[in-house]
Amino acid sequence: MLEGIRDTSAQDVVRKKNRKWQWLKWAIPGLLILVFGAFASSALKTWLSAEASISADRIRTAVVQRGDLIRDINVQGRVVAAVSPTLYSPATGTVSLEVLPGDIVTVGQVLAGIDSPEVRAEFLQEQSSLDRLRAELEREKIQARKAKVKSQQTIDLANVKLTAAEREMRRADESIRTNAISEIDYERARDELARARVEHDHAVQDAQLEAESLEFEAQTRQLAVDRQQLVVGELARRVEDLSIRSPVNGIVGNVEIEQKALVNENAPLITVVDLTAFEVEVRIPEAYADDLGIGLGANVQYNAEEYRGNLVSLSPEVVNSEVVGRIRFAGEVPANLRQNQRVTVRVMMDELIDVLKLQRGSFADTGGGRVAFVLSENGLAERRAVSLGARSASEVQVISGLAEGDRVVISSIADFEDFETIQIVN
Repeated sequence: MLEGIRDTSAQDVVRKKNRKWQWLKWAIPGLLILVFGAFASSALKTWLSAEASISADRIRTAVVQRGDLIRDINVQGRVVAAVSPTLYSPATGTVSLEVLPGDIVTVGQVLAGIDSPEVRAEFLQEQSSLDRLRAELEREKIQARKAKVKSQQTIDLANVKLTAAEREMRRADESIRTNAISEIDYERARDELARARVEHDHAVQDAQLEAESLEFEAQTRQLAVDRQQLVVGELARRVEDLSIRSPVNGIVGNVEIEQKALVNENAPLITVVDLTAFEVEVRIPEAYADDLGIGLGANVQYNAEEYRGNLVSLSPEVVNSEVVGRIRFAGEVPANLRQNQRVTVRVMMDELIDVLKLQRGSFADTGGGRVAFVLSENGLAERRAVSLGARSASEVQVISGLAEGDRVVISSIADFEDFETIQIVN
């Protein structure tokens, strides 16, 4: 040992390293690397499997649900008066207007007059014929009464002769028993009685036949009078109709003619608009014509509110690829409606109970209704063949290819409809 240096080796303690947890400082980083690697591998696999990517902000999605679907269409409508009769000229003549467009009128008010010499002349002629027939009927009745009196006179005279002959016959019977008269005189009395009886019977029969004949003639005359009365009544109505009267309370709409104009029979004159009742005229695309029927429900949208109505009329012809219909309010009528005002009408054509449905979007058109992209949890949207059914203004029926709960891209798929998968990027 060196001099001056103290030996401290006895104080030193040899510590052994604890290797029990030593591996953790290497395992944890390794595990993290492994997990990250797996995630990176999955993400990489997802990215690699997608044929394209699109931002989530550029698409709209909706979830397939089960419920009732009302098949409907939205069309534009025009408010029209439920009653707006057009008045026509009843005859050829000159018009005298009593009102102007926009004038308020009441039921029965004279709107115009038609001066028709032809109708008035015909009326006067037929009235004259009626007066003649009535005179002939009265003359026939007088003749019948005179004939009846004469026939009764003849019967009375025959009755007198018969009574006298019967009295002479009774006297002859008494005289022949006492031989007061000869057999010839007795036979003469009996012949007079027979002759009186014949004359009396003939008088009665002639009077009866005469009465029947006169009654028949009177009935014939009466029928002629009645028939002529109908003709005159019809012409009187035509004369009355020359004064054009309003059939409703309302306002004067269109005036089709000018003052003192010459018009033909059945020419349109004036339209009167009844503002107390309105309907909505709608034009529905021809494609829906076969699905329409009288009585279908409809909702009229006016001032952000909906009013119930029903389809009450439907044109049988197609004009400009459209069918014209009329909607009548079923309950409450919107206030302050105006003629020709524009409204939106929702026509309910059918109701499907408990079906798969999806919010309607452009995908149903751009994909032809046969393709849809369904989102998965890994951020992919996969292409699926689907079949769509009935469509409403806001929803579409799912027939096959989708299940309840599937989230589907409902916006346009025109940019990627040919791909199998796309990546949705947030």
